Amino acid sequence: MTAPRTSKIPYGGDYNPEQWPEATWAEDHRLFTKAGIDTLTVGVFSWSLTQPDPGTYDFTTLDRVLDRAATHGRRVCLATGTAAVPPWLAKRHPEVNRTDFEGRRHRYGQRHNFCPASTAYRGAATALAARLAERYAGHPALLAWHINNEYGGACYCDLCADAFRAWLRARYETLDALNDAWWTTFWSHRYTDWDQIEPPSALTEHWRGPDHTAFQGITLDYHRFTTDALLGCFLGEKEAIRAHDPDTPVTTNLMGLYRPLDYHRWAPHLDFASWDNYPPPDAPPTRAALGHDLTRGLKDGAPFWLMEQTPSTTACRDVNPLRRPGELRLATWQAIAHGADAALYFQLRASRGACEKYHGAVVGHAGRDDTRVFQEVAELGRELSDLGATTLGARTPARTALLFDWDSWWALEISDGPSRPVRYPDVVHAYYRAAREAGADVDVVPVTADLTPYDVVLAPVLHLVKGDLAARLEALVRRGGSVLATFLTARCDEHDRAFPADVPGPLAPLMGIRIDEWDARPEDVVNPVRLGDLTAGARLVFEIVRPRGAEPVGTYGADFYAGTPAVTRHRVGAGEAWYVATALDQPGVDHVVRRVLARHDLVGPHADHAAVETAHRVTPDGTRLLFLLNHAPEPARLTAHATAEDLLTGRRTDRGEPLTLDPHGVAVLRLR
Repeated sequence: MTAPRTSKIPYGGDYNPEQWPEATWAEDHRLFTKAGIDTLTVGVFSWSLTQPDPGTYDFTTLDRVLDRAATHGRRVCLATGTAAVPPWLAKRHPEVNRTDFEGRRHRYGQRHNFCPASTAYRGAATALAARLAERYAGHPALLAWHINNEYGGACYCDLCADAFRAWLRARYETLDALNDAWWTTFWSHRYTDWDQIEPPSALTEHWRGPDHTAFQGITLDYHRFTTDALLGCFLGEKEAIRAHDPDTPVTTNLMGLYRPLDYHRWAPHLDFASWDNYPPPDAPPTRAALGHDLTRGLKDGAPFWLMEQTPSTTACRDVNPLRRPGELRLATWQAIAHGADAALYFQLRASRGACEKYHGAVVGHAGRDDTRVFQEVAELGRELSDLGATTLGARTPARTALLFDWDSWWALEISDGPSRPVRYPDVVHAYYRAAREAGADVDVVPVTADLTPYDVVLAPVLHLVKGDLAARLEALVRRGGSVLATFLTARCDEHDRAFPADVPGPLAPLMGIRIDEWDARPEDVVNPVRLGDLTAGARLVFEIVRPRGAEPVGTYGADFYAGTPAVTRHRVGAGEAWYVATALDQPGVDHVVRRVLARHDLVGPHADHAAVETAHRVTPDGTRLLFLLNHAPEPARLTAHATAEDLLTGRRTDRGEPLTLDPHGVAVLRLR
């Protein structure tokens, strides 16, 4: 099953009318019409209203919300409301409350407050989902099901300990296999009974927090278990819905580069992927783009939904900057450029109380339609209405892939040595940013993905190498492709055990190198690396490379390993394997990545305009679309590289003619 079928990009967002008197609802819909809003996400946190006690279900409010939406021609993404348990459930079944990493059983409060192993929680949640599906399947407003909300968090209670042991039995079958995987001969940890195994927490294997563990294999498996435990909650609700509604697509809103959960394990079970885009303040635009491309990659490149973004400001950070004029429009078109087939906000009307009362909203507390934010939302609504179905179902014709692996993320950041300051998403983003700013479309894919469509594969800090990946990367290179790997790649197997081989393990023959030693220094220590005419800075980790067929491309400039390779290239068959042995600064990463892309003619025509983002999509009928996005506060003056028509203005531009983008401007070009 795929995403809902619509005649245009769904536009709207989270709507919580239960927080306001019903007399306000009519005014809400008048404002929604004025803003072009046609899609409402409702019921996300309505469990305690819909089920006020164990034996009572009250659908009065939801009935009125959905019926009013249908009356106004709007569609609803209906949430099951199970992300936060009602007070009565926590009081009646205290075991639904989570136990934290420090071993404290929580009392009722906040959200994401349920134990995924609690049968009381699972039973109540699936029963609620079933009741909702039984009542609203076939409702004229129903567009999609939204299970739970932003799944996350972990529990360390006795129920989870038992569930973890059962999960381990299924994974390893025998204690001998488990002991071997976890290397338990270290520190007298060999287990002789499954009941001896404890979840890794501050009370067992950890010190100084969740990233400091004596046994990486145990902690790595607990991350995997938590992913599967929460996925089991999702699947229970989905099954309950399917018993009454076999046709309406089902999703849950993910969170992009979210460390606690491996979304690749969730992807097969989502009818369509969706995510909430809240990039860090002052992050470059490629950070949000990476989240979009990661989400698109979950479903083999199929379009996704942008389920949430703020129309103005967040409220959850210490400092919450306001989006400047034009930035909301630019961010929304960026999502569409990267594959979004829906553009939704959190939130449509601001809450009057609690911790999100200052979170941005389309409609503020005063209910005005003459604010700057409302007018920008309305203008964007008109643009999307005019665009119609043009981009729906369009795919990204990427020839560059970036391998993203949650196992490697977890393993790298819980490793003792060589350098804790190395952060997986930062290194991944540096290489992604280099490729995107060079003008390449990038698919962000799991290590199990089919690599045959790609000419270039980027594998930054891929700490664990699993399965047949090494063989598939070599096959890509031999047929003429390029593979780029970095420091701390291919160090360990799927259990986080070091390979009994030269570094970089199974990739050593492909890279044509051998690494016996590596140096780690504080973040303020910079070793210059000479890359042709460029001198880049390198930090954190300095692997000392001994070429075994590879040629040096860049060399260290300091310390006892000055003059030894920091960047190498190895020609294998018709292709090339590149290795970057240190954490280069962004100019250094840009230089190396552009050399790799240039070999395949993948450097774009606007690559010299640092603030101009390009992205391509191809519609189901073969129409080629080029999105141009100017992230600068001043105009961008380009030269058209193809004859095209701007779908937003109707203007035609011929090849070679000047093309100007306004500050924070957008062009959606239909290429001729």
